Amino acid sequence: MIATLKRDLQFASGLFRTMGRVRGIHPSNPRRICDDLEAAAARWSDREALRFEGRSLSYGQMEALANRFARWALEGGLRPGDRVAIFLPNRIEYLPAWYGLSKVGVVAALINNQLTGKALAHCLGLSEALEVIVDAETSPALQDVLGDLERVPRLWSLDSPLPGEGDLTAVLEGLSEAPPPPSVRDGLTAADTALLIYTSGTTGLPKAARMTHVRVQLYMRGFAGATGARPKDRIYVALPLYHATGGLCGMGAALLNGACVVLKRRFSASQFWEDVRREGCTQFVYIGELCRYLANQPPHPDERRHSLRLAFGNGLRPDVWPAVVDRFGLPSVLEFYGSTEGNVSLFNFDGHPGAIGRIPGFLRRRFNGRIVRFDYEAEAPLRGPDGLCIEAAPGEAGECLGRIDSADPRAQFTGYLDPVASEKKVLRDVFAPGDAWFRTGDLLRQDADGYVYFVDRVGDTFRWKGENVSTAEVALCLHGAPGVVEANVYGVSVPGADGRAGMAALVTGPDFDIDMLASRIAADLPEYARPAFVRLEPELAVTGTFKQRKADLVADGFDPGRVTAPLFYRAADGGYRALDATAYAAITSGQIRL
Repeated sequence: MIATLKRDLQFASGLFRTMGRVRGIHPSNPRRICDDLEAAAARWSDREALRFEGRSLSYGQMEALANRFARWALEGGLRPGDRVAIFLPNRIEYLPAWYGLSKVGVVAALINNQLTGKALAHCLGLSEALEVIVDAETSPALQDVLGDLERVPRLWSLDSPLPGEGDLTAVLEGLSEAPPPPSVRDGLTAADTALLIYTSGTTGLPKAARMTHVRVQLYMRGFAGATGARPKDRIYVALPLYHATGGLCGMGAALLNGACVVLKRRFSASQFWEDVRREGCTQFVYIGELCRYLANQPPHPDERRHSLRLAFGNGLRPDVWPAVVDRFGLPSVLEFYGSTEGNVSLFNFDGHPGAIGRIPGFLRRRFNGRIVRFDYEAEAPLRGPDGLCIEAAPGEAGECLGRIDSADPRAQFTGYLDPVASEKKVLRDVFAPGDAWFRTGDLLRQDADGYVYFVDRVGDTFRWKGENVSTAEVALCLHGAPGVVEANVYGVSVPGADGRAGMAALVTGPDFDIDMLASRIAADLPEYARPAFVRLEPELAVTGTFKQRKADLVADGFDPGRVTAPLFYRAADGGYRALDATAYAAITSGQIRL
C-alpha cells in the first residue's frame, strides 16, 4: 500500500508539472510556439541559451538571429504557408532558423542531414520547398540530386557557398535584428503548420508529418514541465535536431526554462563523458541506442565524475537501464513513449526500470490510449463478434491505439502531407460505431500496477511454428550472450515453411563464440523463438536517430549468394553450422528441415 501510494504521488507530481505547462494550448489560440520562445528570450535575455563547439549565444542573441531569419524570409517574398527546407547538421543556427521562419508563418521542413540520393530527393520533393538552407557538410549531397528534382529550389549556404548557392551568412548580417512587423501574424493561429518532421524510414521512404504549432508546443512545453528543468540547468543534446526527441523535447526542456543547451554536432560515445563533465551538464536527452553505446564502452574516468541529475528520452532497454543508473551513478531516468505524428504519450515519472510509462487506475478513463488484442496473422487489431475491438487483458500484448478527438489538442492526429498515408493510420469503429483511433503500430503490454512495456513493432513480430515471436524480446536475450555487441532480429521466409523463421544479424566482440551463443539461446528462449539463422556483420545499419534498419536484411534473407558476411543455420541438434551454397540448397529444397 505504501509503495503504491509513493508511486501514485510521484506520478501525480510529474503529471502536475507537465499539465501545468501545456494548459491553454488550443488550435484556435493565436499564441504559437514562436510566442513562447519570444517570451523566454525576453525573460532571460542575458543568460546563455545555446553553446556549440566553442560558440555561445545568449537568449537575446538567439532572438536577434531568429529575427534576421524572419526578415530574410520576408525580403525573399516568402508568405505564410510557404516552405523552406533546412538540410543541416546540428549547428548553432539550426533552432534560430526554424524559429525565425515560424515568426512569419513560413514552414520549415527539417531534412535528415544524412540522406543522399533517392531518399533525399524524395524528402525535398515532398516538402515543395521554395528555398533550401545547407552548409559545407550537406551541400555536396544536395548538389548530387538537383537533377532528380522536378523543380529546383533556391539554394543558400551558411558556409562558403558553391556555385549556384547564395551566401546566407552574409545576407543575414545585413538584416535588422528587430522583430518582424506584428501585422505579419494577423490571422495565424496555433492550428497552422510550424514544421515538417519526417519519419525515420526504417521500412521504406520517409513520410512527412505535419507538425502544427499546437503539436510543437505540446512537445516543447510538455518537456519543459516533465523534466523540471531550471535556469541553472545545462542540457546536453547530441541527438539530431531534425528529429522531435532532440529538436523539440530537448530544446523545449531547456529553452522554455531559461536553461542552456549544450549542443553536439553528432553523438560520440568516446567523447560523451568528457563533454558532460567539462560543460557541467545536469541533464541529457537520449534515444535508447545512445545509452547502449555508452554501456558498451570501456570504463571512462569521467563516467561518475559528473553533475548529471536526469536523463530523459525513449527506447531505453531493460538490460541497459541498470548501467545507466548504477554504473554511471545517474540519480533519475525519465523514460517516455510517443511518436512524431502520434497522439498517445506516456511518462514513467517514477523511473520504474523497463517501463515506457504508467497509466494509474485513477487516470485510466481520462487517458486517450488503449491497448487492444491483436491478430498476428492479419497484422491488425482483433475484432469480436460485434465487429468492435477488444481491450487486452493485463499482461497481454496488443496494439496501442489513440482516440482521435479534434476538440482535444492532445488527441488530435494532424497526419502526413500524403492523405492516403494518413488514412492508413486511422482505425474506425473501434469501441463504438463511428469513432476513430490512431494506430501507433506498437505492440505494448500493461501490468496490474499500470506500468506499460514495449513489446515490438507491428510487422516485426512474426509467426513461426504457430507461435508469435517478438523480435525485441529475442534481441534482448541475444544482447545478454557473451561477445554480442549488437543484435538486429527479424523474420525471413523459407520455401515450403509456414510463417517466417527467425534470423539475427550480430555485431560481435573478440569473446564471441557461436557454440556459446547456441547454449545461451537454448537456455533462455523457447524452441520456436530461437533464431534459425545468424549472420555476423562488422556493423549494423541504423537511421540518423539510431533505429536499426531491417528492410535490407529481410531482403537478403539467408542466401549466401547475397550475404558476404559469415552465415550460420541452426541444425537439428541445436548447434549452429556454417551456411554455404550447399546447405542453402538443402534448406530451400526441404532436405534440411529447420
